[in-house]
Amino acid sequence: MVFIIIITLTAIVLIAVIIVRPTITEVKGGKVLAFLAFFTLPIITIAIGTSAHLEKSKSTDFCLSCHVMEPYGESLYIDGDGYLPANHFQNKRIPAESACFTCHTTYTMYGDLQAKLRGLKHVVVNYLGKIPEKIELYDPYENRECLHCHDGARSFEEHPVHSSMLTQFKDEELSCLECHVLTHSVAELEGLKLWQRGKQD
Repeated sequence: MVFIIIITLTAIVLIAVIIVRPTITEVKGGKVLAFLAFFTLPIITIAIGTSAHLEKSKSTDFCLSCHVMEPYGESLYIDGDGYLPANHFQNKRIPAESACFTCHTTYTMYGDLQAKLRGLKHVVVNYLGKIPEKIELYDPYENRECLHCHDGARSFEEHPVHSSMLTQFKDEELSCLECHVLTHSVAELEGLKLWQRGKQD
């Protein structure tokens, strides 16, 4: 981030010099300076800034920064083994700092072109539109989202229930949702006990 600020300030100073002394561009060195100030440095700044912000958008804090997503963050603290997202989050089966992205890897900016367009639509709706009453996934939750962590894990593959169905899971013939309800249970939040220790850390 400091590097972006330095490049941006350098570009601003160079642009200011060219505006104050436009005759500087009459010589070869001045033209190079103008090219750096108006084209090269802004492009570098945009590229680095975009990369930094894309990386930041993988963070749990970023995902939960929209008001409508707050209950989903709260649901990660449900105190009970039956709530899979909370169970994974509280037991550090997923990194807390990128919890949302870990389980929704095909979503918005990180999915295909259609997913990117949906992500852009979410930003517009969040600031300018009407947010829907119920938030739902566009497509069914795929096994690959579970398997990118569980595939190859001994506790998963040697589990008596899983071991006989591994091929079916991997070929998407049998959904993980047949047995596991992968839901954030936001509608039930008011009546559920939350894990307070995790909220204070």
